[in-house]
Amino acid sequence: MAKKSTADAGEETKPSEGAATETKEKKPKEKDGKTEGKKPRAPKEKAAPPEGAPATEAAPAEGTKSEKPKPSGPAAAAPAGAAKKKKKAGVAPSRGKKLRNQLKNMIQKIEKEGPVPLQKAVTLLKQAKRAKFDETVEIHMWLGIDATQSDQLVRGTVPLPFGVGKTVRVVVFCQGDNVGKAKEAGADFAGSDDLIEKITKEGWLDFDVALATQDLMGKVSRLGKTLGPRGLMPTPKAGTVITTDVAQAVKDFKAGKVEFRTDKGGNVHAGVGKISFDDDKIVANVTAFVDAIRAAKPSGIKGNYVKSITLSSTMGPGIALAM
Repeated sequence: MAKKSTADAGEETKPSEGAATETKEKKPKEKDGKTEGKKPRAPKEKAAPPEGAPATEAAPAEGTKSEKPKPSGPAAAAPAGAAKKKKKAGVAPSRGKKLRNQLKNMIQKIEKEGPVPLQKAVTLLKQAKRAKFDETVEIHMWLGIDATQSDQLVRGTVPLPFGVGKTVRVVVFCQGDNVGKAKEAGADFAGSDDLIEKITKEGWLDFDVALATQDLMGKVSRLGKTLGPRGLMPTPKAGTVITTDVAQAVKDFKAGKVEFRTDKGGNVHAGVGKISFDDDKIVANVTAFVDAIRAAKPSGIKGNYVKSITLSSTMGPGIALAM
């Protein structure tokens, strides 16, 4: 029997390349004991809620947007995206064109006049009135002093001939017969230990002026931390420490005795009446106040003592005085 040729034998024993690739199975490659190309894990199913528990809303499907619950009531009527505008504190409302022009013309007229006599200043002040309430007439004086020097401070009181146009609440720290005299003269409150205890424990401060007799200043001095920052502490320089007649002191302050004191810039400010006063009454009050300031001139001041005087109302412009 004839043997097959080597060529025939090789063709029979060796499979073709295409057949070899078909017969081989693709196995995943292993790397460090872990197989590559893992299938993603299926999400864990949430456990069913126990019986009786409230049912939770189903999660939205992928690719869909969750809708927020629509508000009900007055909030639903407002347009979407509309936010409430918050008002800024301390900002005055905008003025109309008519009011702006009126104020502009008024200021130009006053500046054109320059410093004017007191009688004419009162007339201009009343012409410039635009507020609906009864404004306070104020006087502002700039003094040529050095406010850092204690011997150049200007302080005192002046009784105005026609008062300040408001009710002044007066408390008097006194004892013995002076309590009755003070109340007869018009004091709103009078006493000693009872008033001091009321201020100390309750913080009572329902008064505008505090007077004290000389014999009670030892006890009243304990109220310095309470009354001092508010300008209510009785002091001899302000005339609120009574050394003579209690009744006369109470009458002076009830009638309109004004206290004045220079500030850090060497200025003095005070109310000298109401805009509803007659012109002559305002003139008399302003004259009395200016005379008191000039009489309180410190001895060490040289040169011009009163640099400027300005008269104004609560809502009105300032008018320079020539006096």
